[in-house]
Amino acid sequence: MKALTFAERNRKEISRDPMTLLFGMFLPLLMLWLFSMMAEKMPFDLFTLEKLAPAIIVFSFSFITLFTGMLIGRDKSSSFLMRIFASPMDATDYLIGYALPLLPVALLQLAACYVTALLLGMPVTLDAIPAFGVLVIISLLYIAFGLFFGTFFTDRQVGRCLRFSSTSRLG
Repeated sequence: MKALTFAERNRKEISRDPMTLLFGMFLPLLMLWLFSMMAEKMPFDLFTLEKLAPAIIVFSFSFITLFTGMLIGRDKSSSFLMRIFASPMDATDYLIGYALPLLPVALLQLAACYVTALLLGMPVTLDAIPAFGVLVIISLLYIAFGLFFGTFFTDRQVGRCLRFSSTSRLG
């Protein structure tokens, strides 16, 4: 019960941030649409929607990591987390309270990207069902990364940490 009350507070915090909606939902859908338009003009099948949709979904999960880490970092910076530590909640309540509100966001991203891919012409196959399950597990991993980064860094450092980790693969 304590974890659910804490999760409701965190859900409200996440929904108040307009960047969650902009980067978490609209950017992946825009990228999916743009890449599908590029695929129509290319003479070879580089950006097929069957492969592109799950890739965009996994990319959109990186924003969940960012939102989770920044939420915990903000709570640490404002001393809210120190006040919460005085409550009768245990470690499991904290983890559930921070992770539970982000699971519907991940499922919404997943469903929106798949529906958009279907509208753009992705064929309906049975391969999408196990892919959906695997992507739910991957979303839990990204939420856990956000919990990890938010525990050790402030809200400003989380953004820098994620930015450097994503660019270090390119160099």
